[in-house]
Amino acid sequence: MTAKLMASLRAAPATVPALAALALFVVWAVDQAGYPVTHWAPGGLIVLALLGIAVAFVRVRWHEIPRAVRVALCCLAAYTALSFLSILWAGVPGDAWEGADRTLLYLLVFALFACWAQRGTSAALALAAWTLALIALAAFALVHVDAAGGAHLQSMLPEGRLVYPTGYANANAAQWLMAFWPALLLARSERLPWGLRGVLAGGAVLLAQVALLSQSRGSLYSTPVMLVLVFALLPGRVRTFALLVPVAAGVVAAAPAVLHVGDHLRAGLVVSANVHRATLATLAAAIAAGAIVALGAAVEQRARRSPATVARTHRVVRALAVSTLVAVIAGGLAAAGNPITRVRHAWDTFKGGYSANSQTSSRLVSGLGSNRYDFYRVALDEFLAHPLVGIGADNFQQQYLIHGRSTETPHYPHSVELRTLLDTGLVGSLLALVGLGAALAAGASALRRPDPLARVVAAAALAGFAYWLVHGSFDWFWEFAGLGAPAFAMLGLACSLARAPADPESPSEGVPAPVEAGERQVQAEEPNVPAGERRPRPRAALAWGALASLALATVVASLVAPWLSQLEVQSAAQVWAKAPRTAYGKLHHAALLNPLSDAADVLAGSIALRYGELARADRQFALALARDPGDAYATLERGAIASAKGERSAALRLLARAVRLDPRDQLARQALRLERDGRPLSIDELNRSILLEARHFA
Repeated sequence: MTAKLMASLRAAPATVPALAALALFVVWAVDQAGYPVTHWAPGGLIVLALLGIAVAFVRVRWHEIPRAVRVALCCLAAYTALSFLSILWAGVPGDAWEGADRTLLYLLVFALFACWAQRGTSAALALAAWTLALIALAAFALVHVDAAGGAHLQSMLPEGRLVYPTGYANANAAQWLMAFWPALLLARSERLPWGLRGVLAGGAVLLAQVALLSQSRGSLYSTPVMLVLVFALLPGRVRTFALLVPVAAGVVAAAPAVLHVGDHLRAGLVVSANVHRATLATLAAAIAAGAIVALGAAVEQRARRSPATVARTHRVVRALAVSTLVAVIAGGLAAAGNPITRVRHAWDTFKGGYSANSQTSSRLVSGLGSNRYDFYRVALDEFLAHPLVGIGADNFQQQYLIHGRSTETPHYPHSVELRTLLDTGLVGSLLALVGLGAALAAGASALRRPDPLARVVAAAALAGFAYWLVHGSFDWFWEFAGLGAPAFAMLGLACSLARAPADPESPSEGVPAPVEAGERQVQAEEPNVPAGERRPRPRAALAWGALASLALATVVASLVAPWLSQLEVQSAAQVWAKAPRTAYGKLHHAALLNPLSDAADVLAGSIALRYGELARADRQFALALARDPGDAYATLERGAIASAKGERSAALRLLARAVRLDPRDQLARQALRLERDGRPLSIDELNRSILLEARHFA
């Protein structure tokens, strides 16, 4: 097995930088799923360096890349370029720059994994390594929660939902379930060792149970969609069903203990004992399912020598699958009752928002109540108002503050499809649709490869990407690089299996192709060609080299500047209380690094207010509004400063604008009402109220 693996790595050396990128994704998974720009921007530079290493040491010719992959690369590159262009018309250009950089990261990841052909063995190594790492991380998270107690446990399970380690419960569930599907589909391959198949199957149970601790309704509704996609589109349905039975049994067996943790926390009960029971139940179910699959895999390896036995087993499993499907459908219909009534109830709860019942009953059965209906309404309205090229990357928040109805202040529309429509319009949506469609077509072609292991890996990788896309259709997963980057890596990995790499040990290796030989013959004859006819070639090469260098420098600068700027802002936030002048200097540097963002000026203005430097604060907030005219907070503070200075007309104008920018902000409305009544505002009272409100929402 080791010799075969090394031979596969020699045939597909691009696997090495791909493995390094996967290690980076695991690091992101440990902390906030790579959400902060200070996490993913330096990671983008690492991916860029790995891509450069692959280009330099593992040659690839453009015409050798499958046509569908080339189409995908071109369309995704065009979509990335459009995201950068949207900075020109975005209301908040700093957010648009950050959103475009994140899109660039996903393009680099896809290119790193898709451009070089893979073998089944090397691709299985890459995908299994990432999946096993996520399984180990899920086990650590479970044990860590079990060992926690008191306030620490409450912080990891706020409102009964596990948020560790991503910080967001839905992203937590998605992180584990993105690895669940590759684990499940890899475990069914007879080409993998029986022990590894058992570990993957047991790991799938563990991943599902840790995801269940987050009580994500999105993951609950995504699962049946994924089951339909897997059984409808992927080959090997009998094997998938045979593997799914022990895994599903393990999940069902431990689910009650896991669900009791969240239910008891929501009821305000002590849950340390419940967490311990859930941990033991999860580990026992995972071990049992893994042992059953490993035993079955070992028996299967022996039975492969008897085709008659294999055929009989397939017939039995197929009959069991059909009967189970009928039983599940019948049971589901009986439990759901009238489907029309259930659909109507789901729509009513979705449209009605959060309800009091959702805070007391089990979250997973409390309906679809949330504020997403309002998010989607605003997103669609803004798309209809700007249908061609959208409002700019990641510019949703400002529009929602103006047009939304809920008390939430979302930065993103909570849907990857609506994000694409809203941010880049019909042009960007068409580019993204064609690009992803071409990539999926290339990945689907790998399902017809003669290598059985390549087919299994392609199916598992496509399933991992599909889960991210399905669940991300009603959540903001595009903004978590720790979710988006592995998703595009798996899509690229499936594309890389669309063709087999050349065998370095083949006798034909090193023999030049006829075209290359012809090119060398022309090059040998070129000294006899007049000098005037040879000049265009070196000039063209120099031009292309200069263009490539300029593009590389631009990419590096685009990733570095917002990253370093945010580091300076964070550093200033830590030192301002003891060294305000140092903080001002850091914030000035941050504003120079990222001239499109108002974050540094807003923080500098807030610090100046704490020290009573009204003139400086007003100047900093004015600079912030020059960068982002729609900043409601900076507008409100400038209005309060004008009121404190006795400039009543300016105060009324600024406070009225602050209310228009955020009509549901009660503090702004109250400040405007006081100013209209002729009562001057207290800046200290206003900022104390803002701080209390921020703590409440946090």
